[in-house]
Amino acid sequence: MSKPFLICIIDDDDIYRYTITRNLKALNISQKVLIFTDGEEAINFMIDNVGNSQNLPDIIFLDINMPIMDGFEFIEEYVKLKPRVGKKILIYMVSSSVNPVDIERAEAISEISDYLIKPIERNKLIGLIKSLEQEGKLG
Repeated sequence: MSKPFLICIIDDDDIYRYTITRNLKALNISQKVLIFTDGEEAINFMIDNVGNSQNLPDIIFLDINMPIMDGFEFIEEYVKLKPRVGKKILIYMVSSSVNPVDIERAEAISEISDYLIKPIERNKLIGLIKSLEQEGKLG
């Protein structure tokens, strides 16, 4: 991988956040991991940093079910903010839900790059980043 990326985890599950953060750092995929426990915290961070794209993530791993503001509510707010962001951010909806309704809803939103089922294994992370770099979407 060409460089570590700024990655954002938006998820209320402590164990998942710990595991994916550990994997990202161990694989040297992430220079820094931003962690938010709900969509509202994350969107407020994005709003506060909209003028400074270096502080904004390259990739977001976004959970669906969270308190305060869920993943779909976050996406609604992000779509409004996107024209001012100043960089391409890849967003992956990440959930333990295999409900076709959730998957179809996520796939219908153009800002969501893909729907990933938890847990995301190390090999899946490596493959994801390598394919993004090969396709010229990162780096």
